[in-house]
Amino acid sequence: MHSVNDRSRDIGEFVPQPDDDLIICRCEEVTKGEIRKAVHEGMFTMTEVRRYLRTGMGLCQGQTCGRLVKSIVARELGVSPAELEPATSRAPMRPTEMHILADEVKEDA
Repeated sequence: MHSVNDRSRDIGEFVPQPDDDLIICRCEEVTKGEIRKAVHEGMFTMTEVRRYLRTGMGLCQGQTCGRLVKSIVARELGVSPAELEPATSRAPMRPTEMHILADEVKEDA
């Protein structure tokens, strides 16, 4: 039996499926096929898939797609979803315009 992170194992060729165009991560518009293809390209962990495709990095922070992505990755690897380590969650970040920060400095002075 192979470990989840065993990079030497053969998971087979990527074989397109009829539902590969199904959008799984709505925030980042990532499809099932893109997730499956990423696994076959060597992304074996949830963190790797997240960094490569940005799944779970949109507004919902994976609340909508997290379990689906995990089950797709597990199915492609031939393991149970419980064997996959979850990706690290982070607080949502939003860009801040510099003039907002500059205004704060003026008020403090």
